[in-house]
Amino acid sequence: MDIKERLQDVFRDVFDDEEIVISEETTAADIDGWDSLTHIQLVVAVQNEFGVKFSMVETSSMKNVGDFIRLIESRV
Repeated sequence: MDIKERLQDVFRDVFDDEEIVISEETTAADIDGWDSLTHIQLVVAVQNEFGVKFSMVETSSMKNVGDFIRLIESRV
């Protein structure tokens, strides 16, 4: 399973929605319920899934799924 597939599973878990399909361009505006609180929950879930840690600057600079993927790739 590649990073995007694993990330999609994390999104589905965090947002409790098995219908979510992500792309690198997916942003908070594309997913119901993706607000600042859910963003933090998402970051924690991604860190747990991939065994990585993100700084506060990185966490706040993530604007879309592509940003998540690039940061994960830089750590694994």
